[in-house]
Amino acid sequence: MCFSASASFTAGAVLLTIGAIAIKKSSTPAQRVLSCIPVIFGLQQLTEGLLWIGLSHPGYEYLVQPAKYGFLLFAQVVWPAFIPYSIMRIEPRPVRKKIMKVLFGFGLVLSAYFAYCLSAYDVTVAPGCAHINYVLSYPTPGVYAMSFGYFLPAAIPPFISGIGRLRVLGLATLLAYVAAKIFYEQYVISVWCFFAALVSGFVLFIIYEMNRDSVKYVTGEKKL
Repeated sequence: MCFSASASFTAGAVLLTIGAIAIKKSSTPAQRVLSCIPVIFGLQQLTEGLLWIGLSHPGYEYLVQPAKYGFLLFAQVVWPAFIPYSIMRIEPRPVRKKIMKVLFGFGLVLSAYFAYCLSAYDVTVAPGCAHINYVLSYPTPGVYAMSFGYFLPAAIPPFISGIGRLRVLGLATLLAYVAAKIFYEQYVISVWCFFAALVSGFVLFIIYEMNRDSVKYVTGEKKL
């Protein structure tokens, strides 16, 4: 698979469109929060598209610094907190919602730590084999946080949710990470975010199905 500026820009544009439709179709504030997931992924892909341009086109080197930090802000600061928050908001079952709150709190701590690491330690990027390699000179705790702690708030919440379609989304995201780790280990940050971005388009289907189920429940056609 070839990754490039055009691939990132195309994915970004498609996801922004999907996210806008999902927000428009949302019937509750919690659904609108969930619908922001493809929008944010779309913006993240646009920043990596700008990074591709800065790395591969002479005269556009000034794009590299803001684009690389913009991408990593989404990847490491936004997602650990926003994913558990968005699923916590839409979760209908009180016990599961309490677990989400714990994961959301952990995600906030992790986001703050990664924000500190991004401000205190060097980050370098280099294109290679049609991928971008993000080299993070984080201390040992930061490496472990990225390898293990990151997936508690970023990947576990969909599996805890009582909404079955969110568990499907979580499984697809996890499989995307496994594929990126196996086949693109050196470029896992970039590749997994690209795969996860594409998977996030499933949010529109989730919103559509939730609203359809609500209509059936109100009309007595289906019991939730």
